[in-house]
Amino acid sequence: MITAVAILGGIGLVFAVLIALANRKLRVWEDPRIDAVAAMLPNANCGACGVPGCRAFAELLVGGERQPSGCNVANDDQRTAIAAYLGVEAGQAVKVVARMHCAGGAHVAAQQAQYRGFPTCAAAAAVAGGGKGCAWGCLGLADCVAACTYGAMRMSDDGIPLVDVDACTACGKCVEPCPKGLLTLHPLDHRLLVQCRNLVAGDDALDACKVACTACGRCVLDAAPGLISVESGVAVVNYELNALAAPDAVGRCPTGAIVWMTRAQFENPSTLPARRSTLGIGAERSERGAWSAERGDALTETAQ
Repeated sequence: MITAVAILGGIGLVFAVLIALANRKLRVWEDPRIDAVAAMLPNANCGACGVPGCRAFAELLVGGERQPSGCNVANDDQRTAIAAYLGVEAGQAVKVVARMHCAGGAHVAAQQAQYRGFPTCAAAAAVAGGGKGCAWGCLGLADCVAACTYGAMRMSDDGIPLVDVDACTACGKCVEPCPKGLLTLHPLDHRLLVQCRNLVAGDDALDACKVACTACGRCVLDAAPGLISVESGVAVVNYELNALAAPDAVGRCPTGAIVWMTRAQFENPSTLPARRSTLGIGAERSERGAWSAERGDALTETAQ
């Protein structure tokens, strides 16, 4: 019995020594500042910085690969404290927020059916795409708002999600649950935004929503060359040319589908053109027909 205990004890001691030696020989040194910086970060682990978790971001900060300004959740005091601890500049970064590519609330968008079922956008979309006249429009059941863990979103009275620019961290949690793919992340300096994703041009688009993009092409001609194009019946902004963007591009949009934002979406007067309230759908159609002829003449003159 004593012999067996001694043998087992001896084996345990040998392995303990081997493990200790291996740990000393194979140990990978880690900068102790990583833990300190990770503790100074908000530890939201939202991934908005582009890496999986705050500790991974802390490793990049300590390694000098990123600046504290890269954390969207941290406030100015936290960024300054991290910069002071590491002896680096806090850096500057353009804030990124969620933007909504649909302005078709209940006040302007037609309903073709009344959905009665589980009150989520995902469930409604599974039933013939929801009850909205526009197959690409917001269903207004707030899946995105429920997904936001920062209290940065709320639903408007007309059933369109509103984003609090100051509270939004660009974590992307609201983007994923939207079955229509209407939310995307944009820097605040992306001031041009098309608030429509419909793929039906002209009168058919207006039948479904008064603020739909009709692919009239005015914004294309009024913007810098190459900045805006019409693809599959809807205007598309080329953000690689964002430096060329200007408010002139939205001035003649008959429905207000493309807007120029200074900060918040749907809360800036420029996102609600007065012409929208003075023009009915019939007037918009007549004006669009006149514009189409004007646009054809302009393009013909350009070609000549």
